[in-house]
Amino acid sequence: MPTALPPADPRPILAVLAVVIRDGKALLVQRANPPDAGLWGFPGGKVDLGETLLAAAERELLEETGVVARALRVFDALDAFDHDPDGRLRRQFALVAVICDWQSGEPVAADDALAARWVALDDMEALALSADVASLARRVAGLTPA
Repeated sequence: MPTALPPADPRPILAVLAVVIRDGKALLVQRANPPDAGLWGFPGGKVDLGETLLAAAERELLEETGVVARALRVFDALDAFDHDPDGRLRRQFALVAVICDWQSGEPVAADDALAARWVALDDMEALALSADVASLARRVAGLTPA
């Protein structure tokens, strides 16, 4: 098992994932930054001090894609680890998945997203995905009204 070097700030970083499902498609972005740079996942990012999880999800979604949505509720929490090329742990993230209801806009990559688009749930595996993205999208789709 790789050894972990103590990061500058050893505490996990709190971040949100905005999970938007619309017409059988999930809104995904191709990440520009670690963890998972180059992989596809849900729009999201760090929670600012004093910001609620729901407000952070709405803000990050708008910043990364230009899409406006109403954050409904927290759905799940996931771990994400950023390792250097030698396998040493650089940072740990606690990712809180928030179900969001699309209100307006079509995705345009901005901020730290390389690309943004709607992806059919049945076509997700054709992309290089971050861990748990497809299963999380399908679980949320089962709860989201058609």
